[in-house]
Formats: sequence, structure tokens, C-alpha cells
Amino acid sequence: MAYRISELAEQVGLSRTALLYYEKQGLIKGRRRDNGYREYNDNDIQRVRLIQQLQAGGLSLKECKACLTAKIDRRLLQQRLHLLDEEIAQKQQSRQFLAGLLGEHDLKAWHTETDKLAPQAHLEWLKHQGFNEKEALRLKWLSKDMNEHDQYMADFMHVFNGLDRWGPGTDEDTLHALRALPCPPIKLLEIGCGNGTSTKLIAAESNVAITAVDNEQGALDRLQAALVGQPFANQITPVCASMTDLPFEDGTFDTLWAESCAYIMGFNQALTSWRRLLNEGGFMVISDLIWRTDTPAQEAIEFWKGEYPDITTVATRQSQIAAAGYELVSDHPLSDAAWQAYYEPLAERVDALRDSLTNSAALADIEREIAIYRHYLSDFGYHFFIVQKRD
Repeated sequence: MAYRISELAEQVGLSRTALLYYEKQGLIKGRRRDNGYREYNDNDIQRVRLIQQLQAGGLSLKECKACLTAKIDRRLLQQRLHLLDEEIAQKQQSRQFLAGLLGEHDLKAWHTETDKLAPQAHLEWLKHQGFNEKEALRLKWLSKDMNEHDQYMADFMHVFNGLDRWGPGTDEDTLHALRALPCPPIKLLEIGCGNGTSTKLIAAESNVAITAVDNEQGALDRLQAALVGQPFANQITPVCASMTDLPFEDGTFDTLWAESCAYIMGFNQALTSWRRLLNEGGFMVISDLIWRTDTPAQEAIEFWKGEYPDITTVATRQSQIAAAGYELVSDHPLSDAAWQAYYEPLAERVDALRDSLTNSAALADIEREIAIYRHYLSDFGYHFFIVQKRD
């Protein structure tokens, strides 16, 4: 059957200009009619369609011509196949991301990787999706799933609302850090106070005015209730605020206290952002998760890569402290007893709730963290740093 170039173009979905270029490159060959019009046949259609398939595989027109007129270059095709596999993998990742945004599956891996590469941009993006700062921070560090966040946090808070401690610690560890300060605090800001376990202890041990900040109003309500009738109650002022936007004037406090909470905004960023709140020569007591060994177990590495990718060594934290404008006064590890005081009651709480929280993602994450603690505590731990603001 004979076709004019416009008819061939319609058959193969290409423009007349493209077909003329194919002919110029010797990929097809039209025959002139007596009236001067080009004429093509079914072989030309089949040839063009084969070229289109080769181009879809990543071959250039020159390479397509070589495949059609000579023996196949296997090395060339293997290279194109490798590139095509890479492109497919990238497209699949993009598809999974879009499907995750539509709720077809979770976005935990994406949130984790994005937060590692661009934490502040990630936080701002979450706010644009309708999350307030508190919810965005919780999503970043806890649920890591936009579509299941509400249920995750409901389960998570159901577990922790039955506990006194929301992180590793003991009274002895808090007092150890308090006594490591070169001079007694007078006006102290506690960041991430939670239920106020350390707040009450510090107030009872020293004549200090404490501004206790947390972004969870329920925790502050429990602190306020626990202060009723206490002789140090008037020393403590609870404030509901975000640690990323503390509503206090520069130089307001002589001491900042931050136990096991700086990870939420990043240790280095916390040092930098909170520095303005200290008066000249003021002190900060801050603790953070560190590696206790140069060769941690691979399972522990993989776990903390997802939960706290900023985990590092004491030496790195000491360097960051100096670079942020502080002098290191002293540092010491959190005791193993502090971990037991947190994880053992948590494990008991999980056991008690397992039947009522079947298929809970939050409960599964908590159980995995408990297992990591029980198997690899010698590899990691919290470390206290007592630092002084330099001029």
C-alpha cells in the first residue's frame, strides 16, 4: 500500500518535518511519483515504528540507524539498558512519593531523608501543608507519616501519658549536672520540661526562679497540678511555647537547662539559637545522644540513622560547642540507671497496652526502640555538656 508523507505522519504520529529529517538521515527512503509527491509503503511504516521503539530505549537516531543497518552493538545496548534501569528507579521513587502524598502508602523514608538533607526547609514545607509548628515537629521526629499522623500521635500520647518520665534520666543524674555548674543559678530557663520531673527537683535543691517551657500544654497542666502545696511552687513559671521560637528577650537568663530535647531542632542549631537568651558569662546545661564507641553495631547504626541521623561522638559535639561561641566547663555521660528508669516503665506500659493497640504503628516503633536499648545500650547514650557563653 502506498502512502503520501502526510498519511505516513498520521500513521506513526510524527510530523512531516520529522519524517523528512528521517529521510535525510537515510532512515527511510521515499519514492517520487510522476507528480513529484513522495510515496512510502508499509515497510517504511514498520521501519519508523522500530526506530521509535529503539529511541524509547534511549538510542539516538544515529545509533538507531546503526542497529538497523548492521549487527547489533551489544555493548551499546547494555549501556543504554543500564541507564534505562536507573531512570526507571528514579521514576519509581518519584511515583512512590506522589502516591504517598495521596495516602496510598507512608512517607517515612522520604521524611527521614528530607529532614537529613534540609531540616529547616522540611519543617517549613510541613507548615505549608497545614501543620502547625508543634505538629510539624512531631511529624518530623515521631510519626514521619503525614497521612497517619493523627492516629499515630493519639496512640503515642496514650502510651506516654501514663509515665512520669518521657526520656532517660534520674534524680541523681539531674543533681550531678546541677552541681557541675560553677555557680548556683538565679534565673533559669528549662527548655522541654515535660511533666516537670527535673523542674521540681532543681527548684527544691536551689533558690532559683525557673521558667519551665514545653510545647505540650497537657504536660504543663500536670506540672501545675503537682506544684499545688509545694514550698517551691512560686519559683516555677510554666510557659507553653516552641523551643524553636522562644518568646524571651536577649540576655534574660543566667542558666539554660535542656535535658534530652535538643535533638528536636538539632544540637548545633539549639546552641546557636538559644545563645542570645543567656546573659554574658551565662551557662547552659544540655544533653544529647552520642556514640559511646567507634564501632557501633550495624543494627544500632541503622536504627539511629532513621530516628536521629545527627547522632555523633563526644569530640564532635565539643567542637560544635566551641564553634558556637561557648567554653566547655565539663561533660559526663548519663548513667545506665537513667535509661532503666525510662525504658523499664515504658516497656511495662507497652505490655499493658499491646492488646488494646493492635496494629498500632506508634506502639511498634516504641517496641523497636526498647529492643535497641536492651541489645545495644553499650554503643550509645546521652551525654551532659555544661558550657559557658563566651563574649
